[in-house]
Amino acid sequence: METGELRLRPPRHALDRRAIAWWRTQGALTFAPAVLVLGGLGLLLPPAAFWLLVPAAVVAVFGAAWCAVLPRWWFGLHRWEVTETAVYVRSGFLWQEWRVAPLSRVQTVDTLRGPLQQRFGLATVTVTTASARGAVRLRGLDAQLAAEVAERLTERTDAIPGDAT
Repeated sequence: METGELRLRPPRHALDRRAIAWWRTQGALTFAPAVLVLGGLGLLLPPAAFWLLVPAAVVAVFGAAWCAVLPRWWFGLHRWEVTETAVYVRSGFLWQEWRVAPLSRVQTVDTLRGPLQQRFGLATVTVTTASARGAVRLRGLDAQLAAEVAERLTERTDAIPGDAT
């Protein structure tokens, strides 16, 4: 294979294992408000208790199953890699997406650490390219590793001659 040739292949690196807890917390924060509101109203309004507590229980069971099963599954699916020529990302759930972003097309490299990511010591690296598909995101990386990846990407893209037009 030539140095400049890109091919779609599985990226080599898994996310940080803390991503599982991060996704579980996100799921809990998504489902908990509905369970609390429905359950609280069901207890406060006895005539409507059945019609409120049953949906609360269904959402609670669905949310618990979601949080228990899906984050581990996602962890097994999501992969990333940065090479001398491209950024490779595999993500998705039912519809898996594999993306290759040539470094020659990279416009910006950003890192993001939301409150939950900070809590778990994680970060997201966003690689914006000249692509209609939008940015490539490496989610669930160790915060220190994410900073190093962003720095390496910036150095590599600076070294690649671009189109000055």
